[in-house]
Amino acid sequence: MSLLRKKNVATILKDAAEGYGDNHGSALKKVLGVRDLTALGVAAVIGAGVFSSIGKASADGGPGVVFLYIFTAIACGFAALCYAQFASTVPVSGSAYTYSYVAFGEIFAWIIGWDLLMEYAIGNIAVAISWSDYFTHLVNKMGVHIPDWLTMDYVTARDGFAEAGAGAVSDPLLAEKVSAWLQAPQIGGLRIIMDLPALLIVVLITYIVFVGIKESRNASNFMVGLKLAVIFLVIVLGAFYINPDNWSPFTPTGIGGILKGVSAVFFAYIGFDAISTTAEECKNPQTDLPKGMIYSLIICTILYVLLALVLTGMVPYTTLNVGDPLAMVFDARGLKFISAVVAVSAIFATASVLLVFQMGQPRIWMSMSRDGLLPKIFSRIHPKYKTPSFATIVTGLVVALPALFLNLETVLALTSIGTLFAFVLVCGGILVLDQRKEKLSSKFKVPFINGQFIVPALYILALYLTFRLAPGHFAEIFTEESFPMVIFWLLVTVMTILTFIKKFSLIPVLGMVSCFYLMSQESHTNWYRFLIWLGIGLVIYFCYSRSHSKLAKKAA
Repeated sequence: MSLLRKKNVATILKDAAEGYGDNHGSALKKVLGVRDLTALGVAAVIGAGVFSSIGKASADGGPGVVFLYIFTAIACGFAALCYAQFASTVPVSGSAYTYSYVAFGEIFAWIIGWDLLMEYAIGNIAVAISWSDYFTHLVNKMGVHIPDWLTMDYVTARDGFAEAGAGAVSDPLLAEKVSAWLQAPQIGGLRIIMDLPALLIVVLITYIVFVGIKESRNASNFMVGLKLAVIFLVIVLGAFYINPDNWSPFTPTGIGGILKGVSAVFFAYIGFDAISTTAEECKNPQTDLPKGMIYSLIICTILYVLLALVLTGMVPYTTLNVGDPLAMVFDARGLKFISAVVAVSAIFATASVLLVFQMGQPRIWMSMSRDGLLPKIFSRIHPKYKTPSFATIVTGLVVALPALFLNLETVLALTSIGTLFAFVLVCGGILVLDQRKEKLSSKFKVPFINGQFIVPALYILALYLTFRLAPGHFAEIFTEESFPMVIFWLLVTVMTILTFIKKFSLIPVLGMVSCFYLMSQESHTNWYRFLIWLGIGLVIYFCYSRSHSKLAKKAA
C-alpha cells in the first residue's frame, strides 16, 4: 500500500555515505564521545525547563511535583533506549522522522515530521517567551523600563485586567498585566499588545543560524558548565532559606494537581532527543548514544528534583507561577544580587537552547524535502553560508510571529503533547522492527524482557488500584473532558492483548504506555488543537506530498 511504503536502511546508509539524503548534504566529523553527548543532552534539557516552566509545575502540584519529575524521567528513559536502538540501526541525522519511515512507512513518517514542528518550532516559541520574561525583568532592575504592553501577549493582559477588576492591585505581576491593558494603544477599539523582546531574540537567533554560526563542542561544554554552576549556586544558597513549613502538606493539590503540571514538566525533558540527531557525529553511536541519553536524563532529573524542593521550600508554592521563578525566589528573600546573577545566566542559557532547536527544525524540513514530501525549495542550500536558507527563514517566521501573541501555558501544552506522540511512535517502531523476519544490524538493542505475562499482570494491578483508589474513575472518564483517558485505556487494553499473543519486549511497551499516559493527562482542548494540527498536516500530505514522494516516483 502506497501510504505504508518504507525506506530501505541499506539505501539510507548508502546515501549518507555518499553525502546526500538524510545526511543533509554534508560529511560530518565523528568527534563526539560519551562526555560530549552527555553535555549536549544537559545543554538541551537545562534551559527554559529550569529557568521558567518549573515555576508553573510547582505552582500546580506543590512540593509533590518531584514525583512527576521522577515519573516523567522514567518514561523518557524507556523512550531514550528505543531512540538509541534506532540510532544504532540507522545512524543518520533524520531522528524520529527517518525512524518512522523505516519502521511504519511514509504516512507515519509524514505525521511525525509534521508533529516535530510542534516540538522544535512551537517549543522555541515557549523558550522565546521565557527569555523575554527574564530579559524584561532584568532591564527593569537596571532602570530601563520597556512599556508593559510590549512585553506580554494580548490574552495574558486581558485576563489579568479581568482578574483585577475595579479594586486596588497589590501583586506586582498582576499590576503589569493591568498596566499593559490600560496603556496599550488602540486601533479601531483593538488594543495592540505584543511580546516584542520575544520577537527580537528569535530574529537574532535566526540570523545567526542562517549565516552558519553554531556552537562548537567546546562551547557547548562551556555553556553546560555555566548553567550547572548557576543551578548549584541556587540549590546550595537556597537551601539556607528553606522554610520546612512550606512543604506541609507535601501534596496539597493531590494527584490531580501534580498531574496538572505534565505539560510544564515534560517540556523540561524534550531536549534529550536532540542527542539522536548527532548520530553521524558520534565516534561510536551504537554504544555512546544510549549512555549519553541515560546519563543526561539522570543528571537533569536529580537537578530538577532538588530545584523543585528548594523553590517550594523558599516560598509558598502558590506564588511560583511566574516566568522567572528562580530569580523571583531570591527577590522575595531580598537577595537582589543573586537574583540578578540568575537572570543574566537565564538569558544566555535559554538563548543557547533557542539556538540548538532553531537549527534542528530546518534540517528536519530539509530531510522531508529531499524525500519529496515538501517542495524542493525547503532543501535549498545557501551558496555562501552552506545552510538550508529558505527552511531557516520559514522556521524563523513560524517561531517569531506567534511568539508575539501566544501565552506560555498554551505553547507548553502543544509542545509536550507533540513530543510525547513522537516518543510513542519511536517506542512502537522498536516493536515493529523486532517482529520483522529480516533482522537489521544494530550494535545496541533495547534489553529484551518478555512482557507476555508481566504486562497483563501490570494491567490487572492498574485496574485494581484504579477501582480501589478512585472507584468512580471509569464513570467519570466517559465525558467530553476526559476522552483522552478513554483512548488511553483502549490503547493499554490492545497492547496488553498483543503483548500476551506476540510476546512483545517489555521496555518498548512500557515506553508507549507511560508516554501515552502523560498524553492522556493533557486537557481535552489541547487534544483538539493537536488533532486539528495533525489534520492540517494530512491535508497537505494528500494534496502534495503523496504524489511528489521520491518513493512514489520510483514505484511508478
